[in-house]
Amino acid sequence: MFDLIDGLPVHPLVVHAVVVLLPLAVLGTIAIAARPRWRVTFGPLVVGVAAVATVLVPVATSSGEALEQRVGDPGEHAELGEQLLWFAIPLLVLTLVMVVLARRSAAGKPAPGPSWLTTVVAVLAVVAALATAVQVYRVGDSGAEAVWGDRVSASALR
Repeated sequence: MFDLIDGLPVHPLVVHAVVVLLPLAVLGTIAIAARPRWRVTFGPLVVGVAAVATVLVPVATSSGEALEQRVGDPGEHAELGEQLLWFAIPLLVLTLVMVVLARRSAAGKPAPGPSWLTTVVAVLAVVAALATAVQVYRVGDSGAEAVWGDRVSASALR
């Protein structure tokens, strides 16, 4: 299903969307965690970007498996790519909770749980964002190495 579109492999097309959207979600999460007043205004946008990126991660892995059947095993890249969803989901959930708590507060509704809950969620969201950023880098680096590692040498760059 996620093999080719008009003769082109789906994987690089979808991967580029993930590589743009997931880091944007990371930056947005860090920004709204650092500036609580931005959570109500920009929070839904950050959650939307994180949601689209999270949905695209399984599409990227499925299309990668289809591409693997055509070009061979990409080694570590496939394993790291499979793990990315487990970074994207906590980022999405924690960002969503942070925004929901902020919107409840802005509407004058009491926050559920203790008063420090919002701060803990924001800190956990930043931790999830940083971990996601590292994993996106690891996946991308291993993918570039799998594709270009034996084709580009240091001597060719001089």
